[in-house]
Amino acid sequence: MLKTLAKFFRERHGINMQARRILRYIGPGILVTVGFIDPGNWATNMAAGASYGYALLWVVTLSTVMLIVLQHNAAHLGIVTGLCLSEAASVHLRPWLSRAVLLTAVGAAVATAMAEILGGAIALNMLFHIPLKPAAALTSLLCAWLLWSNSYRKLEKMIIGFVSLIGVSFIYELILVGVEWPQAAVNWTTPALPAGAVTVVMGVLGAVVMPHNLFLHSEIIQSRQWNLEDERTIKRQLRYEFLDTLLSMGIGWAINSAMIIVAAAVFFVNQVPVSELQQAESMLRPLLGPGAALVFALALLFSGIASTTTAGMAGGSIFAGIFREPYDIKDRHSWLGVALTYGLALAVLLFIDDSFQGLIYSQVALSIQLPLTIFLQIYLTSSAKVMGKYANSRFQKVVLALIGVTVTVLNVMLLREMLS
Repeated sequence: MLKTLAKFFRERHGINMQARRILRYIGPGILVTVGFIDPGNWATNMAAGASYGYALLWVVTLSTVMLIVLQHNAAHLGIVTGLCLSEAASVHLRPWLSRAVLLTAVGAAVATAMAEILGGAIALNMLFHIPLKPAAALTSLLCAWLLWSNSYRKLEKMIIGFVSLIGVSFIYELILVGVEWPQAAVNWTTPALPAGAVTVVMGVLGAVVMPHNLFLHSEIIQSRQWNLEDERTIKRQLRYEFLDTLLSMGIGWAINSAMIIVAAAVFFVNQVPVSELQQAESMLRPLLGPGAALVFALALLFSGIASTTTAGMAGGSIFAGIFREPYDIKDRHSWLGVALTYGLALAVLLFIDDSFQGLIYSQVALSIQLPLTIFLQIYLTSSAKVMGKYANSRFQKVVLALIGVTVTVLNVMLLREMLS
């Protein structure tokens, strides 16, 4: 009896130790997930659910699988080399080529920040009736202050809190609406293309894989590195990083799915078309009550602040990498990168009268730059010179290339659609 009890407690202690070890590695993926549930995703998901019901849930599943593969690969680069994607490009490419590619990546971070800042501004307008342009300036200043005044660890905990609140908000929304769960379950795994849905499908897929997130993941994953020379440590990190990525992207999948489900259950059922976030919030009030509209606006605010913060961090990381430096908010190159990201994004938003047109410009810029980032990453992670024995296998190269080509084609189609 005593031996059995001793064995039980040893096994339980071992499980607890393993759980605590895994939790030490959880966090970087959550910061990447914020870009996966940013205001741009809100807009496309609301449009998908309102126009086609549950039919496009499979797009979220497909895009999440592709995202897991790409983000996992980007994180590997950071773990194995101790360099972020931007630093690795500066070290291993010719200077003229790396700077050309990385400057376009800074532009992509600016374009991303435009959408994130605008999302936060729209939420402030919903909640406090602040005009969009002052609200955009307020969002930028708040996020710049958060980056400057907080350590990475504090920011990580803060953003995990934001993501948790967004998740709770959509659980609340799901409780309020009548969801046809059997139909949703089928549509999560069964591809269907309703008439006229091509543009929305491209929008949902194109909004998931974003250049700044690939740079960001390769940078922030290094917050979990203690001994790069220790082979066992590297292998353990590679294993736990995949769990972090899988868990984090799973959370993103659930929240994006919830957006489509809520839109399907509220707007599609009532035949209410939705093309703007402000419209979605205003229509929730008469259909579900003021509480639902308030929760929607608060969740959008959390999303806007969190995603604007990580977009600034990504911009600072890319810019610092041009000078072969890691991200450090107190370093002038990192801080200048953050200032450029927010400053240029805010300038565009403040000097255009049509905020929707600003979003169009940002998506055009992302569609043009994304293939450069994806194939830069594939080149670096496939190089034995860069990755040593951890370079991509032939199978991994094929899978990454297929995903890269698919994402590129979809973004080119989306670009043509937006410009037509």
